[in-house]
Amino acid sequence: MGQIALEGMEFFAFHGYYDEEQKIGNKYGVDLYIRTDLHAAGASDNLQQTVNYEVLYRVVREEMLAPARLLEHLGYRVIDRVMEEFPHIRSVKVKVAKFNPPLGGICHRAQITLVRKRGGQR
Repeated sequence: MGQIALEGMEFFAFHGYYDEEQKIGNKYGVDLYIRTDLHAAGASDNLQQTVNYEVLYRVVREEMLAPARLLEHLGYRVIDRVMEEFPHIRSVKVKVAKFNPPLGGICHRAQITLVRKRGGQR
């Protein structure tokens, strides 16, 4: 068992509860953690034996392009897509942050974290 992480991904996207947020957009950060068996890839040095980081990034980017009202919904979609693309992974953890959320005061970011294990456990 091992972990693959893509940390610090940044996107400009059009998410938010308020219509105005979906029009003007904002900067978002995403951290993605995948738990899977990395032993075969470690022994073989073969990309086909592991999770391709480029594919993971593409999945996150595609989900970031589709507007969502809630960070929770966005994170849920990312997990669904990752688990669909890679049926052999054991679990996915995603953190989605909105930078400078419109709260009426200083807040560097609002962030959610979701975890799902294979077999439906959440």
